[in-house]
Amino acid sequence: MSVGAEIVVVDPHHPDPAVLARAGALLRAGQLVAFPTETVYGLGANALDAAAVTRIFGVKERPADDPLIVHVADLAGVLALVTHLPPLAQALAARFWPGPLTLVLPRGPAVPLQVTAGLDTVAVRMPAHPVALGLIRAAGVPIAAPSANLFTRPSPTRAADVAADLGSRILLILDGGPTTHGVESTVLDLSTHPPRLLRPGALTLEQLRSVLPDLAAPAALGAAARRSPGTMLKHYAPRAEMRLLDGAHPARVLAALAEEVQAAQVAGRVVGLLLTDEDLAALGARAPGPGVRVAALGPAADLAGQAHRLFAALRDLDQAGADLILARAPPAAGLGLTLRDRLRRAAAGRVRLVE
Repeated sequence: MSVGAEIVVVDPHHPDPAVLARAGALLRAGQLVAFPTETVYGLGANALDAAAVTRIFGVKERPADDPLIVHVADLAGVLALVTHLPPLAQALAARFWPGPLTLVLPRGPAVPLQVTAGLDTVAVRMPAHPVALGLIRAAGVPIAAPSANLFTRPSPTRAADVAADLGSRILLILDGGPTTHGVESTVLDLSTHPPRLLRPGALTLEQLRSVLPDLAAPAALGAAARRSPGTMLKHYAPRAEMRLLDGAHPARVLAALAEEVQAAQVAGRVVGLLLTDEDLAALGARAPGPGVRVAALGPAADLAGQAHRLFAALRDLDQAGADLILARAPPAAGLGLTLRDRLRRAAAGRVRLVE
């Protein structure tokens, strides 16, 4: 019988070298370690150890055709993983690394096919978190790390989220407190011309356009999405059914949302409201009521704050007993594009367009 993962609290800014050395030794020995990054918590394995990487898929219950992101501490680590590093990759790394940008590059022979789901490309990033960077250096190997949760569940932004999903399946969780961004990295495919944005994330399209002015927003990705994790229709999903309401007229969307709440209450359902402060005020639902649970995302103008709170709020609404979660899609600009992507996938495509 498993006794559960050991949770070790670490200073997110100055982690104890002895703790990192111990975690690094576990990784070199083929074990899995959960650790914080600036985006979400990752479930790490030695990226050069095919057997260890395979364990990630089993622990997460993740399909083997969903590729992993490899985390490195410097450009030398990237060079060991790819056939070549294009000048554009170097320019993007100089501008955005360490940070929440993943680059899809031609896979080198050192990378096991288990990491890339059999593809000829590998997704690589350099995280901007002292614990993550220190762990990579202590391990002395690149770390393959998807989010440290059960597959399709909301990504973990707190160590407690990791423990709730995987605590009986791994040995060690490094608790560096809540993550900063709260949503995953942006994934940019440099293996094609022109480059393609495969997954919006914590780095916005507008920021990327400072280097790639013609970069297009992601459309229907089809097979190209397979080069990136986090692109399946159902992903980041709570246990509760979730519905997303969208439309160009906020007042009409809120009216439709109020109708959905009323219908759900008549049906005896427990409704979770995942909304901005302004939307909750407009609905008169700032606090929980009979059959209603509330998760405030913060001010509508603070998209970074909404991203930071999103996944924790979904988990909290599950914990509060909601069996239906209602949310409203933000405008598709800046981090709004990322929030729309995560909300749509959390709702498994259940989107109501309000004209």
